[in-house]
Amino acid sequence: MMYHMPHNPHMQHMPHTVVVNPVDHCVVDALICLIGKIVILETTRGRLDGRVVEVKQDHVVLEERHKKFLVRIAEIVWIMPE
Repeated sequence: MMYHMPHNPHMQHMPHTVVVNPVDHCVVDALICLIGKIVILETTRGRLDGRVVEVKQDHVVLEERHKKFLVRIAEIVWIMPE
């Protein structure tokens, strides 16, 4: 079935990109096992270390010196428990 899209000159050159990051269940499961423990995460932006306090399907919450960091799981390169 075809849908007619009204002509909009401003939308003519705008790409319709949808970025999909699949859930990496292995990384999520590994992080869940590390809740409460200190870890080092290497991300695409650098290294973070802290205590794993919460794990969701798309991010992990690390706490370091009473500050919380939300790290996208898609950005994690490797994990090392201390």
